[in-house]
Amino acid sequence: MVQIDIEYQGELRCRAVHQPSGTALVTDPPLDNQGRGESFSPSDLVATALGSCMLTIMGIVAARHGWPLTGARARVVKSMVADPARRIGKLAVEIRVPGTFDAQQRQALVNAAHTCPVHKSLARETEITVEFVWGTA
Repeated sequence: MVQIDIEYQGELRCRAVHQPSGTALVTDPPLDNQGRGESFSPSDLVATALGSCMLTIMGIVAARHGWPLTGARARVVKSMVADPARRIGKLAVEIRVPGTFDAQQRQALVNAAHTCPVHKSLARETEITVEFVWGTA
């Protein structure tokens, strides 16, 4: 169990503190939703969570097998929809993996990415596409 304390600071801004580490972050809504767009929005954090979770689970598998994964990158493009309610409609993920991996290794890393807890937690209404680019970061 992890505790995160969140305080509304006014003007649509929130400050969240991760209690185990004390690390803090601030959220601000995007310009198209009455915010200033000066920080991650709450839905941006969902996209961030997806990409970082996928890389983390891939990293666990890579470390277990002694495969180098340092320098792998994820790009997540978030698209909002407004019908029937404002929500994340699509998350397009591109994962770039440096180095050389054979077909079996690639499949193990792809499988790992798709089993990350954030991916498994998102509603089926959110379209998620994932593209892997091998041999480049």
